[in-house]
Amino acid sequence: MRKERIRLTVNGEQRECLAPVHHTLLEVLREGLGLMGTKHGCELGECGTCTVLIDGRPILSCLSLPVECEGREIRTVEAMAEGATLHPLQQAFADLGAAQCGYCTPGFLLTAEALLRQKPDAKRAEIAEALAGNLCRCTGYLKIFEAVELAAARLRGEDPPLPVALETVTDETGAGRG
Repeated sequence: MRKERIRLTVNGEQRECLAPVHHTLLEVLREGLGLMGTKHGCELGECGTCTVLIDGRPILSCLSLPVECEGREIRTVEAMAEGATLHPLQQAFADLGAAQCGYCTPGFLLTAEALLRQKPDAKRAEIAEALAGNLCRCTGYLKIFEAVELAAARLRGEDPPLPVALETVTDETGAGRG
């Protein structure tokens, strides 16, 4: 199997590895560089789980070849936190319970980060549109949208209260519905 030397700028650092010529950027990030935050999902470009930022734009790493990324800035979820301090998006996701299993979360976080850099005052419809290519199988999208809105407010220097949880509605049998 023929391998090629790949030189990439990942999370602000020059990185190098040998990788089979047919490997995707996703495979090089995980297997060649040990950056496990970028996840394997559908590997068909349909779920957004493998999203990374290339030159600040969300890109599906399962559809990208590493050689096409040479000379460009690649950002993965590992670069979001600064030491022990979470990025406001990560903190908002944690504060609101916007992640269930968390497998899809890196893709959502990076896509939302790109959106908020371009549009710090993004409205719910714009957030939903930007995140439309990211799928979650565990939870509804409401908490994810609320987390992005909360992070956007915090990034703008606002200190909004956490959203009030929906009150549990009790049906005629006495069972709760949320």
